[in-house]
Amino acid sequence: MIQTIGLTSDDELIFDFPLDEIKGLALQWYWVDFNQPDNNEESKLQSFFNFHPLAIEDCLHRLQRPKLDYYDTYAFFVLHSIRHDSLTAEELNLFLGENYIVTFHYDEIEELADAREAIKRDSKKWPRGHVFKAYQIIDKVVDHYFPILYKIEDQLDEIEDELSPSTVHLSMDYVFEVRSDLLRLRRTIFPMRELLYKMLHSQQLVLLTEERKYFTDIYDHLLRLGEMIEANRELTADIRDSQLSINSNRMNSIMMMLTIVSSIFIPLTFIAGVYGMNFDRMPELHWRFGYPIVLGAMFITGLLMILWFKYRGWLRMFKS
Repeated sequence: MIQTIGLTSDDELIFDFPLDEIKGLALQWYWVDFNQPDNNEESKLQSFFNFHPLAIEDCLHRLQRPKLDYYDTYAFFVLHSIRHDSLTAEELNLFLGENYIVTFHYDEIEELADAREAIKRDSKKWPRGHVFKAYQIIDKVVDHYFPILYKIEDQLDEIEDELSPSTVHLSMDYVFEVRSDLLRLRRTIFPMRELLYKMLHSQQLVLLTEERKYFTDIYDHLLRLGEMIEANRELTADIRDSQLSINSNRMNSIMMMLTIVSSIFIPLTFIAGVYGMNFDRMPELHWRFGYPIVLGAMFITGLLMILWFKYRGWLRMFKS
């Protein structure tokens, strides 16, 4: 489906006009959106706009890395929108020419619908030109990143507050999922930041002072997003280290308990082993009070070892 918006020489916005009428309408600027195009509509990139074959190839073969390429009379942007439910990237291609914008995408992108509605609501703003519209599109794409990271931050704060030995295994699994999500976001946001940096410092794309201020604001947002990603990655690393420390302490506690129990039973096992050999010339076997004496000796030995461990402080870790 192809959707069009144009500003006439009388500063009047018109919508959904055929591509073939663009030249006859004498528009100040126009925006053509290829929304989930079919093969016939895809061919318009070459037949009507005469875009470079490499740019068209980037449009047709997804998923490209966010980037900015310059051609003779236009700039070509590859942008990434992110779905909030699955955190998958959706490619948005944008051509910025002398008096037009062309967007091309195979997925339904909410940000473009918002930008289109913004034109309808604030029609008086649009003599500002198509560059301002391009700013709004990119700005809305970037603004949609923030709720995703805010949600991740809130979830990490909850994990950190509730971290305990009883929840350590569940938390560990979730932390690794969050780190994976942050890595996917990083693969989108960092290239987008490079894209804006290249745009602002390029001599090939001429931006007026006012226009540069708007795009600089987007760049500042991307810097902040990058810092949020790195801060959250450090937080997940801290939580992971805390979880590993909890696991290690639990394991040490278990091993200490097993060691103490084993140490108590070693001499008892030795005594039982000695008197279980059944040699004929073992005088203790025929004593009248031999059995209670041996049991008493075993009890006293075990009790003395427990008291010794307590004196050395080895039993304190089990008090809770």
